[in-house]
Amino acid sequence: MDRREDGVDGRELKEHRERYQILDVREPYEVEAGMIDGSLVIPLNDVLAGAEQGKLDPDRPIAVVCKMGSRSELAALMLRARGYEADNVEGGLEAWEAEGFAFSSADGGPGRVL
Repeated sequence: MDRREDGVDGRELKEHRERYQILDVREPYEVEAGMIDGSLVIPLNDVLAGAEQGKLDPDRPIAVVCKMGSRSELAALMLRARGYEADNVEGGLEAWEAEGFAFSSADGGPGRVL
C-alpha cells in the first residue's frame, strides 16, 4: 500500500486493516457511542501528554481516527514527531460510516458517531 503524505482514507484502512494499529483519540463518551473494533482509545489531550508510551507498538504503523479528522491529524503529527509512523484517517469516523463500514457501540450494538 502506498503511504500518502496526507493520511489514509477509510477504504484503504479497511482493505489493509491488519497492517495498522488503530488509535481513536476521541473522548470516552464519543467512543462509547461507536468505535472501530479493535481500536485503542487514548483521548487527544492524553496523546499530547505522552500517554501512548508503552501502549503502541513502535514497529507498526498507526492509523489515528477521530470524528472528522482534525483531532486525529494533530495526534498523528505529534506521534510522527515522537518517531512513530502515524497516518490521519481522512474524514474520521464520519467518513468510515459514510462508506458503510461497520463499527460498534460499547454495548455491542451498531455504532453511531457523536
